[in-house]
Amino acid sequence: MTEARQELSEKARKSGLGEVVVSGSAAGFVQEILAGPHRMIGDEPASAGGTDRGPSPYDFLLAALGSCTSMTVGMYARRNGWPLENVTVNLRHSRIHASDCAECDTKEGMVDRIERDIHFAGNLTPEQRSRLLEIANKCPVHRTLTSEINIRTRVV
Repeated sequence: MTEARQELSEKARKSGLGEVVVSGSAAGFVQEILAGPHRMIGDEPASAGGTDRGPSPYDFLLAALGSCTSMTVGMYARRNGWPLENVTVNLRHSRIHASDCAECDTKEGMVDRIERDIHFAGNLTPEQRSRLLEIANKCPVHRTLTSEINIRTRVV
């Protein structure tokens, strides 16, 4: 690891502020990802020119939404004493023509679509399942992805 990457790595470990540090060679797609004490590898599949050593950026995006969804509905069910035993979230990302999306504001070009299927295991009433679906749409990552996002980028 280069000195600059070690410095960034140490900064990520000490920050405790949710900072994530991503570093990789310009020669390929493999990325080292540091999130506090956690180390991960990101890559692209071989079909996209990568070495498939880790999830793709969109896989990480879907994982963020899926894990947030599961955590949020699980917490809600626990707080209400509901018999939710397990949550499984299946997600898929695609790009579709805006003209094929009746519920989209954008009507030209392409839009990103995330399909999310949620399975609630447990002896839940139809009303509880319906409420958990509402809560799923309120998870923080869902709210972030469906709101205006402002990304500030600078060279340091």
